[in-house]
Amino acid sequence: MDTIRTVDVVISGRVQGVGYRYWTLGQAERLGLDGHVRNRADGSVEATFSGRPDSVASMIEACRRGPDGARVSSVEVTEATETPASGFHLLRT
Repeated sequence: MDTIRTVDVVISGRVQGVGYRYWTLGQAERLGLDGHVRNRADGSVEATFSGRPDSVASMIEACRRGPDGARVSSVEVTEATETPASGFHLLRT
């Protein structure tokens, strides 16, 4: 059985109003990850990524760049204890 890694991520900087959530959805689906992404009231974006460790690592690196128009100042990664539901979802703020 493959090992699964699940992380919670908070991305700060200019990450709202630039399509960051939709970009994240596309990247996560391309990498075959489960989880979700949402805007936070403080202007950051939070996400949970779950899947093969190499795919999760690739997603974290992608989040450091973000979509065109984003300016990422920090990406905080915390190992998560709960595995999300199957699929990748956009959640409300």
